[in-house]
Amino acid sequence: MRTITLKNNFDFLIIGSGLFGSTMAYLLLKKGYKSLVIDKRSHVGGNVYTESVNGINVHKYGAHIFHTDDKRVWNFVNAFAEFNRYTNSPVANYKGRLYNLPFNMNTFYQMWGVTTPEQAAEKIERQRKESGIISPKNLEEQAISLIGKDIYYTLIKDYTEKQWGRKATELPAFIIKRLPVRFTFDNNYFNDTYQGIPIGGYTKMVEKMLEGIEVRLNTDYFENREYFDSIADKIIYTGEIDRYFDYCYGHLEYRTVSFETELLEGVPNFQGNAVVNYTDVDTPYTRIIEHKHFEFGQQPDTVISREYSKEWRPGDEPYYPVNDKRNSELYARYKALTNGQEKVIFGGRLAEYKYYDMHQVIEQALIMADSL
Repeated sequence: MRTITLKNNFDFLIIGSGLFGSTMAYLLLKKGYKSLVIDKRSHVGGNVYTESVNGINVHKYGAHIFHTDDKRVWNFVNAFAEFNRYTNSPVANYKGRLYNLPFNMNTFYQMWGVTTPEQAAEKIERQRKESGIISPKNLEEQAISLIGKDIYYTLIKDYTEKQWGRKATELPAFIIKRLPVRFTFDNNYFNDTYQGIPIGGYTKMVEKMLEGIEVRLNTDYFENREYFDSIADKIIYTGEIDRYFDYCYGHLEYRTVSFETELLEGVPNFQGNAVVNYTDVDTPYTRIIEHKHFEFGQQPDTVISREYSKEWRPGDEPYYPVNDKRNSELYARYKALTNGQEKVIFGGRLAEYKYYDMHQVIEQALIMADSL
């Protein structure tokens, strides 16, 4: 992708080349608008960026699996890339024992040795009743009231506490509104009609979205804010909403993720699956991703990434909003400030302080573009 020197004003300045910003740039171009996309990183794609390592497309900022029930969204992304038939079927490793996810008949057989849906349902219902929990007060009680103690203590408790950095008894019950339970031998994690990975990686897909659109990388909006505000009629801002308003009410909180990525030369297959979750407390990382399996790779080498969840600090990459009472109220205050920003449109995961799956990001962009 080429970098073009700015000469003229633009209809839209789009801050961020992630899925939301890139989708908006494409849709606006189709409507006849001229946009400039800037990004502080050295690449396009935001967190869906993939880079090739020994012929393997590595998901640099964590695994991204596209899935949706929305045919309009599916047709949209397929205009930029051919998607393979990858189906997300993660495996859980608890102290060396393996369990299929989501919870299904394979899991129940591995856990209890039951072989029929009736036996599995009876086991779960017995444990639910034994818990005596009627009005769950926290995540732990909510999970046990839904699935019983065996699955909770083996596959949920430690993994959740590693993810959130808090005791399950200190987390609100609403985080787990429901748990997917299937009384079939179906390891497909998602129920959506459409699912897959773009062949050649997400970067290639985003670059195609941005064809014919001016892009500046290694460019931080906040380092030259006055200038960038002056060159476009409208601004689409996809960054952290609290940063836009100079943290005037304080920082919103996130969980962040660090990655320990390793090229294993001469190892064609490390774990036999793209995603293996480590659900015990003694393993410091939450999961290991083996990237080649997303595209059924046959390379002689492999690349793995260990993921560590940790508390976000200023300067870290924000991943997951902490949707507790304090942060929800704080976001509402920042959201109120956007009402006075006639020139600026706020959209995407960070600007809306909301965890979006990829299809939801694109859906929101399609809706927004239709409204312009």
